[in-house]
Amino acid sequence: MFKKILIANRGEIAVRVHRSCREMGISTVAVHSEADADALHVKMANETVCIGPASATDSYLNMTAILSAAEVTDAEAIHPGYGFLSENSKFSEMCEDLGFAFIGPKAEHIDLMGDKTSAIAYATELGLPTVPGSGGVLKDEKHAEHIAEKIGYPVLIKASSGGGGRGMKVVHEKSELVNAFNMAKTESKAAFGDDRVYMEKYLITPRHIEVQVMCDKHGGVWVLGERDCSMQRRYQKVIEETPSPALKDEQRAKLFELCEDVCKKMSYVGAGTFEFLYENGEFYFIEMNTRLQVEHPVTEMVTGLDLVSWQIKVAAGEKLPMINGGFKPRGHSIECRINAEHAETFRPSPGKVTEYFTPGGPNVRVDSSLYTDCIVQPYYDSMVAKLIVHGKDRTDAMARMKRSLEEFIVGGIDTNLDLHKRLISNNAFLSGDYNIHSLQQMIDGE
Repeated sequence: MFKKILIANRGEIAVRVHRSCREMGISTVAVHSEADADALHVKMANETVCIGPASATDSYLNMTAILSAAEVTDAEAIHPGYGFLSENSKFSEMCEDLGFAFIGPKAEHIDLMGDKTSAIAYATELGLPTVPGSGGVLKDEKHAEHIAEKIGYPVLIKASSGGGGRGMKVVHEKSELVNAFNMAKTESKAAFGDDRVYMEKYLITPRHIEVQVMCDKHGGVWVLGERDCSMQRRYQKVIEETPSPALKDEQRAKLFELCEDVCKKMSYVGAGTFEFLYENGEFYFIEMNTRLQVEHPVTEMVTGLDLVSWQIKVAAGEKLPMINGGFKPRGHSIECRINAEHAETFRPSPGKVTEYFTPGGPNVRVDSSLYTDCIVQPYYDSMVAKLIVHGKDRTDAMARMKRSLEEFIVGGIDTNLDLHKRLISNNAFLSGDYNIHSLQQMIDGE
């Protein structure tokens, strides 16, 4: 097992990884920008290294600085968390070339699944159902028009290297297509340095269902259930839960079998998440995330597993124990993402936290890097905490989440806590009958 791990990230995920490492008896190295010198992940680590100015480009995305920090601290492995360099195959290769274990999948799988068009083509080859579409990159406007006519409007144009809704355009009729095609290419180039886009049929009321897997270097595969991530705003997840209230056991079994089969065929290693759209009883693969997900805690709550520790164990070469009959979820779990943003405009709200009180009680968990008098920086993502609850069933979990949200206090900055309080009591969410557009419809209807 590793004796020292460098955590190449910041915020709540860096704190999360640090805690698992400490419980495993592993020393941690925190890297930080100049702006994050007083951040919680820095205060908690055994050793710290400043890797550059506030800008993420000059610090948390600076591969040379991070690898130099690993070298001078004698770290044996690097955990990338999520975001930043977690899905950068070049960084993964550089780690391995320099003798550091990269706590994540093989570079070839990061490359394969990082490009959405190649991922969809490969998934189709391996038997996963996909949304009807271009099957590859759109060559030009004429090609886009041809595919749209073939699959029928509305259609969705998406960035090949994209995520988080950037470079994504819905087109309802032919007259909108050329403009949307060019806008998607421009946004994709600006966000990802890659202007390639592809097209899919736009599903009207789908749910977003994802499947968590963990795989070892010996062919072992765990399928750890699904998460329903349909409560989204502008393609950004806001609330996640497991199990999904929309699925039946036979649907789950079939989907899990497909995902397990693909992992074995790929010889995949590490944590991964298959993401699907689900509509009218049919699943459609859209992408695979080759890293830990923000919403991994809900899976941990219903399985009793520490996914970060298993990432580390798998990277160190340990085998996953055989689980007869697979994992059966225990109860229900819900997660709310707490963002530092204005409640009405959703603009980021950086600043000093003047008051901080977290909810407690049985089966309540808060993953955060906040503390009283800390500074929420303007340079990074606005998510500052995750509130996760577990209950014996969905009704129990919702009651616990409602109570916990009422207890949660963050002073000095704006947060979306009030939005979560409204959402958790909304009829669509209460009934479990919601889709990826429901949250925006709730906001628009208020």
